[in-house]
Order: sequence, then C-alpha cells, then structure tokens
Amino acid sequence: MRIVVLGAGAGGGFPQWNCACPNCARARAGDRAARKRTQTSLAVSADGMAWLLLNAAPDLREQISATPLLQPLAPDTQGSLRASPIRAVALSGGDVDAIAGLLHLRESQPLAVYASRRVLTLLAANSIFRVLNPACVSYREILLDRAEPLSDFAGRPLGLTIEAFAVPGKVPLYAEEEGEVKLGTTEGDTVGFTVSDEAGASFHFVPACAALSEALHARLRDSQLVFFDGTLWTDDEMIRLGLGTKTGRRMGHLSVSGDDGTLAGLAPLRIARKVFVHVNNSNPMILEDSPERAIVTRKGWEVAYDGMEIAL
Repeated sequence: MRIVVLGAGAGGGFPQWNCACPNCARARAGDRAARKRTQTSLAVSADGMAWLLLNAAPDLREQISATPLLQPLAPDTQGSLRASPIRAVALSGGDVDAIAGLLHLRESQPLAVYASRRVLTLLAANSIFRVLNPACVSYREILLDRAEPLSDFAGRPLGLTIEAFAVPGKVPLYAEEEGEVKLGTTEGDTVGFTVSDEAGASFHFVPACAALSEALHARLRDSQLVFFDGTLWTDDEMIRLGLGTKTGRRMGHLSVSGDDGTLAGLAPLRIARKVFVHVNNSNPMILEDSPERAIVTRKGWEVAYDGMEIAL
C-alpha cells in the first residue's frame, strides 16, 4: 500500500492567507524550517494506479498539480483524454476543510464518494454540490464499525478496505444551530478511518479528534501507522496569540501537549509509527527548529509535510 500526504496543514494552510503570526511570516519568507503546507488530505493506493483520497481539501487542485501520480493518465491507457487515476474519495467529516475539494472534481469524472449518512445529508442539502454530475458520481454510505471493500464508480475493486469508527468531535460550524454547541457527537459528524489492503497492511486516519476515549484507545492500540490530529499545541493557543476566540476543544480538536493531550494519551498504545496531520499555522511544532518539534520527535512522533510518502 502506498500513501502520499497531499496536505498536512489545518484550515487555511501554512502560511494562512490572512495571518501575520511569526510562524506564517517565516513560511512566507521561505524559511526552510517553516515548510509550507496545504490543507490535510491523503492519497492511498493498493497498486500505484488507482487512488483513493481521504478527504478533499480546498487545496485539492494545487495538490494534484504537485503530485504526478494523481495527474491524468496518457490517452492510450484508457482511450480518453480525460482519465484521472483518482477513483474514490472518503470523507471523515463535513467540515469545509474536508469537502470543499469535491468541487474541483466536477468535470464529469467518474468517481465514488464514501461518507457517513450524516455527511452525505449535509452534501445533499447544499445545492452547490449538484455541480458533481450524478451520472458520473456515486455517493455511498459508510456504516460505522463495518469493513467496506472500496470500488470505483463502475464497481471495479480498488484493492482497499475502509472501516469508519466514531471519534469524539463536533458538528461542522456551518451546520450548528444558533446558540448550539454540539461537542462529543458520535453520529457520523466526525469519524476516523482504518484503511487496509489485501496483503494485510493497514493504517488509521484521524484528522480531527476532540477527546481520547477507551474505544479509540482500543482501536489504535498496536497500529502499524496512525495519522492523528495535530491541530494545536495547547487548548488556548488561538486565544492567547490573539488569532481567535475559541479553544481547541470548542473547535473539535484535542491539544498535542498537556497531561490530557495526545502525546500523553497515546503513549501507552505501542503504535509503530505516529504522524501528526492537520497542523495549524499557530502550532509551534510546525517549525522544524522549535523546542516543541524536538519534544514530539523525542516522543516518537513525526510531523507530516506535503509530499511525504509512506509504503506499508
């Protein structure tokens, strides 16, 4: 199984378009320790030919342009001048960061879109997604805790199986009712994925997580590879830096540091390889020369970057 990190940043990417924080200033200046990142999405393939996207980031067009593996196949291989190796997309939630890139896939390209019923309902309720030609795009519900063999629009197997599982999270901001804060939902608003191939390789993808639970511990224990939410270093980071008014938990993200953070909470689980994704521009560990990066490295974690490739 081949995995390519198309984007590793949180909402807005790095540097964020309207942010002049010290981290973004270093990235904008071309500092090598402040590597630029687009918003989080992965590409996965069992054979190196047909690809599954995990989330469709707003930056998807840019990500495809930067990834030759996802660019159109030669006309003589499929008999068409328009033939993308992207065959399916699986959505872990309904946030803009995860779904906006679907709009880049609207040029009548055969595609299967997998998501929870909750996310499929959100897509159906938003008329802009009707630009995805229903004659070419098949929407398929993923049931929680059930392994689902993946196939393309025509039903051809991709050689991959996906299993969605509930993750503590929240309803997307645009779907919140006035005065309502839905945290800790388990109704398909936020899910993680276990992706496996026919050779027995597998990994977990959890780009958003508001809290650690016993069920999540059991799911991730002894994993070969985990991509996990690395949005904020501390819960009050955005407030303290003057970049926002919400805590990390209010936004549906667990902090990396602290007694109840990711580093401490996942340490006992014997995960073979641990990689942070969805890293916010404010998080000091995004800088390769920061003390915080040294801490996560010492504790056995990696911080993903655009173009990172892993083979299982």
